[in-house]
Amino acid sequence: MVLSDVPPLSRAAIALAVMVLAGCAVGPDYVRPQMDVPVAYKETGGPWKTAAPQTIDASHPWWDAYGDSTLSALIVQANAANQNIRVAEAQYREAQAITAAARANFFPTVGINAGATRAQSNSTGTVKLGTTDTLGLAASWEPDIWGAVRRSVEAGSASEQASADDLAGARLSIQTTLAQDYLQIRVIDLQRDLYASTTTAYAKALELTQHQYAAGTVLRSDVALAESQLKTAQAQAVDLDAQRALLEHAIAVLTGQAPASFSLPPLESSSQPPTAETLSSAAALRVQLPVTPTGLPSELLERRPDIAGAERRVQAANANIGVAKAAYFPQIVLSASGGFSAATLGTLFNTPSRVWSLGAALAQTVFDGGLRKAHTDQAVATYDASVAQYKQTVLGGFQQVEDNLATLRVLDNESALQADAVRAAQLAERLALSQYRAGTATYLSVVTAQTLSLTNQRTAAQVLGRQLAASVSLIAATGGGWNAADAAQKTSGN
Repeated sequence: MVLSDVPPLSRAAIALAVMVLAGCAVGPDYVRPQMDVPVAYKETGGPWKTAAPQTIDASHPWWDAYGDSTLSALIVQANAANQNIRVAEAQYREAQAITAAARANFFPTVGINAGATRAQSNSTGTVKLGTTDTLGLAASWEPDIWGAVRRSVEAGSASEQASADDLAGARLSIQTTLAQDYLQIRVIDLQRDLYASTTTAYAKALELTQHQYAAGTVLRSDVALAESQLKTAQAQAVDLDAQRALLEHAIAVLTGQAPASFSLPPLESSSQPPTAETLSSAAALRVQLPVTPTGLPSELLERRPDIAGAERRVQAANANIGVAKAAYFPQIVLSASGGFSAATLGTLFNTPSRVWSLGAALAQTVFDGGLRKAHTDQAVATYDASVAQYKQTVLGGFQQVEDNLATLRVLDNESALQADAVRAAQLAERLALSQYRAGTATYLSVVTAQTLSLTNQRTAAQVLGRQLAASVSLIAATGGGWNAADAAQKTSGN
């Protein structure tokens, strides 16, 4: 069919119909899946939720709240050099390219062709040999009448935003993992100081028993007990070195370096023996334990990259249903071509050599063995799965916030009790040693008091480490200051 053969009135009717149909798109319009969001978090017993009404400020790095310049420098380096972040960045660029490819289907395809054909013909016994030269342009366009292209672009844009959310999630994961590893190293440094002062005290106790044994006032078993106590503490200190080395290697990889080229100097050792206060306070590690506001549960839907990404994938799956349903409707392709065709190259651009054509084609699949229905059912099933995944991600986010709020609340109380236990154990150790010097107690009571004191001091340091780790986990669980609306605005601006 050639449009020039269609009456003007019919051509106007066709154009009007195309314009009207172009405004519709088959398939369901997207609506965010409904979630039963609680009004408030269950765990409200500690200061970690109610201390500040505002959310974390996304315009400032959340790690600066710990007040450690070394930590901040390491995270900045990880943001620039971590390979997992680079993978996520490349995947985001890939998603952008897919969206651009889908958007290109809005426009016609235009091509240029040129050729020369030499042929022999036989007409009524006359043999002719001639050359035909051609030069022209050809264009074709499929109007998006049923919205298949629009739905494809919608799906691509949603997937692009989901990829941007994945990138933010990858950054947050690397940042929080690095922060936790770094803070655990500082806790190990605190424990190394504890063991340094402890082994010094145990060495003095061993020397005391040796003098008393030489004087004949104690048994050889007292010397053996003192020596065993010292060697056990020294062995535990060596184990701390192994733990620190593993964490140091992990930080090196997170910052894009080989472990052999990275080292983290320990904190300067204190000349004073650790006390209950230094073992229970983050100030002893040259860091601060920030109070992390968590906001309302409904805000979590916009502040966690994984939740936002899961919701964008629901939108992409919803749009793909429209793409599948558009296959039920006929396809209309408009085409046009124009150019020159002549028997000789010298006459190629003469007026008689001009050629052109306009056309329209209508195609409709009549039977496909249920292929289109299968594709539609597949798209619907994918949508249902993405909705379930989105809801599960939301529930998991609520659980992580509640878990860390509960952990911080409990550890806050445990830290205070453990500090009291450290004070009591240190007092018992001093008294037992004094009684032993006076000859009113056996060395076994000294060893028991020393073991109890060291255990309580190490537990206090470990509780501090758990507090720091939980505070980082809470920041990650609440999105680290990230906001879906801000991210979408940046994505649309690209």
